[in-house]
Amino acid sequence: MIIALTGTPGTGKTSVAEVLKNKGFEIVDLNKVACDNNFIIGKDIKRDSNIVDLEKINKYILENYSGKDFVFVEGHLSHLLKNVEKIVILRCHPKFLKKNLSKKKWNEDKIKENIEAEILDIILCEALELHLKKDIFEINVSDKTIEQIADSIIEIINNNFKSMKKYIIGNVDWSEEILKDY
Repeated sequence: MIIALTGTPGTGKTSVAEVLKNKGFEIVDLNKVACDNNFIIGKDIKRDSNIVDLEKINKYILENYSGKDFVFVEGHLSHLLKNVEKIVILRCHPKFLKKNLSKKKWNEDKIKENIEAEILDIILCEALELHLKKDIFEINVSDKTIEQIADSIIEIINNNFKSMKKYIIGNVDWSEEILKDY
């Protein structure tokens, strides 16, 4: 089963993926796959980020990872892959997200853009355009350690991806934060 581990940059995807890897799960770093396989088709100068060929990555993931028990595809674009079967979105309160992105030494415009994306549920909305609601899970990571987040993901797996109230989409709502100055 191919599982997207996604979320706005700064929500902890890479750190959680490392914990899951240490617990025996297979992890695919979407950015590394894109770079190592020449799936970069351009550069977004304004955002200082790569533009990737999602169709080629999708095909690569399908050819190399379908049929395996659990494979996590980690990256903030992983929810855009058509072949992922389940999606786990990490959500982080904007005040904590700002702190996390500032630690990465990102510029203020990029930090603000990502905070706005988090507040507006951009990743969730994109995921819902391609995938069924029942296959998408949200975890509020704001008050959790990386280990606790990984345990939440394992709880979802152990529950056979059945709907669990605390992880259903819509529980996380930062809309009241939109008027605050971050």
